[in-house]
Parts: sequence; C-alpha cells; structure tokens
Amino acid sequence: MRDKLKEHIQNRLDTYVYKSKQTSRTIMNDVTIKRKQDAHIRRGAEIVKCSATARIHSIHEDEQQREATVFYEIHVRYLIKQREKLYLEEEADQRYSEWMDGELIQDFSIQDEGDRTSPRFIPPQEEDEEQEPLRFKYSRVEAVRYAEQYWNSHNPQFKKFEVNCTNYISQCLYAGGAPMVGYPKKSGGWWMRNNDWSYTWAVAHALRWYLPSAKQGLKAKEVSNVSQLMPGDVICYDFEGDGRFDHNTIVVAKDENGEPLVNANTYNSRMRYWKYEDSTAYTPNIKYKFFHVLDR
Repeated sequence: MRDKLKEHIQNRLDTYVYKSKQTSRTIMNDVTIKRKQDAHIRRGAEIVKCSATARIHSIHEDEQQREATVFYEIHVRYLIKQREKLYLEEEADQRYSEWMDGELIQDFSIQDEGDRTSPRFIPPQEEDEEQEPLRFKYSRVEAVRYAEQYWNSHNPQFKKFEVNCTNYISQCLYAGGAPMVGYPKKSGGWWMRNNDWSYTWAVAHALRWYLPSAKQGLKAKEVSNVSQLMPGDVICYDFEGDGRFDHNTIVVAKDENGEPLVNANTYNSRMRYWKYEDSTAYTPNIKYKFFHVLDR
C-alpha cells in the first residue's frame, strides 16, 4: 500500500509540471491542479519543479473486503518561475485516500480553507473612549519573520484551533508589535490571554470588521487595490460572496507583477498567490478586503 500511495503522489506532482501524459494512472481531483496551473499562467508564471514529502498517519486494511483507507500528510514544494525570478511556494495538506483491490477509488483533502462557522454579524466594538492611545511601532519585518517561522508549525505559547487561520494572523500581527487591548471582553478589543481570547483574535469575520474600526492599538486602513499592500498587511476572504468573511492571510512578499504572496494556516501554505483561485473553497463570487496596517 505504501508503494501504491507513493506512486499516486508522484503522479500528482508530475501533473503540476505538465507531465501527466507520461503517467498511466487517472489523477483524482485534478480540477484543483488545473486551477493552480491556470492561475500561474495568467500572471506570467509557471511551476517548473514540484517535490513532496509525505507521512502516513494510519492505514486500515480489510483483506476480506479487499479495501484499504489511508490518512496521510503531504508537504508539497512548488518551484515557481515568473520571468527571471524563482521562488518557492509550499503547502501542507492532510488527506484521505480509499483503495479497492490496489486501485485508488478516491483521494481528497480533509482540511477546509477558512472558517465556515464564522458569524455574518459582529456586534459593534465597545471601547472606553477615555483610555490613552497605545503607542507602538509596527515592525513588518518581525511580522513576516513570525509568519515564515510558524506557517506550518505551532507556537506553544498560544492555543491552537481546528480552524486556525485568524489565530495565526493575529499572532503575526502581535509579533510585529501590535498590542493586545480590551481584556477580558470577549466582544471587545483584540487579545488572547489565560487560555481565553476575544472574537476578533480568532474569528475571521470579527477580525475583518475590527481592523478598520479599532479605536486604539492595532489599526488598519482599507485600500482599494491589492498593489497598495505591503509585507505585513492582511487580506480577508469571503469565498461565497455572501457577506461572511471566512479566511485571512498575511502578505509576506510581492511577485514580479507587484502582487502579494501570502502565508496562511488551517490549510497551511506559504508564498501562495493571493487570489486563492486554486482553493477548494474558491467560487466565482469571491470577495476580498485589503487592509494596510497603520505604522505608528
């Protein structure tokens, strides 16, 4: 079974770099592969090399039924060429595959992109107008350094959530120097302390509304064009276009066109093209919000 899985993974990797005609096995869920290829082509880029390491979490084999199921984790590295520039995009995926008589029946990611449980409505922030403003200098270098260090690992100083995208972004902003405020109000401020946290710290839709409306501490300005963003800024995603924001990413670099490359958690990824057109959560109705974190 391990050899069969290894062959399947290699076939998928080959497909990313347009070698699928050299393989005999049908590639499962190749729609996401095609989306990623097309997204890169539209921006004048291509995947020139693809490699991966995989770790099997469990294998369950039923010899009588001639069936097998495998839960595994795969860390994929894409070498992207855009004109004369090369950079490495990475992702870590938890997957499930099912086999019958040694043949693959299905293979898919068991991770969801974004927070589908995030509420559409967040109550207005209640803040004490008499509080002194908190002065700090936002370090984009430190925010990006943290984003790179923990894109695929857990900082034990913070709680980890099953849907971790916004918790990860909040940690990055905090590492950049943004101060926590509002403790212990769950619906006020932006904080995590004593194994408790505000909605704005960990809920995608709540952070989207907090960034442009905060009265003190972390503040951000909404900008109309993605080219106005810098490393350390935040992009919010409403995959369905229904007004509920499901996901957040942090800008860590710019590509040759001046467009952001982002890091994210839940479906852990780094240096990913910001539009998320290759995401299983992507729909044609997707909407974005671009927030430039204000320097102090």
